[in-house]
Order: sequence, then structure tokens, then C-alpha cells
Amino acid sequence: MRVTIRVRPGASRTAVGGRYGDALVVAVQARAVDGAANRAALEALASALGIRRREVTLLTGTTSRTKTVEVPDAAASRLADLMREAD
Repeated sequence: MRVTIRVRPGASRTAVGGRYGDALVVAVQARAVDGAANRAALEALASALGIRRREVTLLTGTTSRTKTVEVPDAAASRLADLMREAD
């Protein structure tokens, strides 16, 4: 399943949840330098969904805050819960 995420690098703490438009917000402490924020965001998303990091694939948005990632379909219910956290 493809998911749009919005990465917030340089956050005070790492957190996954809430919405930015139709995207899931992933806040990470890592700065956007040399791909550190991308790696941290994918690790945080995998952890929040309860899946392995290798099951999360970055498809688009390497240099953008808005990214498209691929996750297993089995993570759909947990993903919906994370999207609702800010509502």
C-alpha cells in the first residue's frame, strides 16, 4: 500500500501521528542532512506500524518533506489509527 508522509526534521522528539492534509506526519529529531532525516523517518514509521524497517520503501520525495512510501497492506489498520490521532 502506498502512503504519503510529511516529515518534520529537527523536531524536539520523534513522533508519528496526525495529519498534514492527506499525509501522515512523521516528526524526527534528525536534521535534513545527508539523508539522516529520511532514514530516521522510515525507521520511525516502521516502528509505529509494528513492522520491520526493510518493509518500508521510499518511492518518491527523497529531497522533499512530502514523501510517498510503500508499506505492507497488513499495516492498514494501524496506519488509520495513526492518521486519526490528531483528530
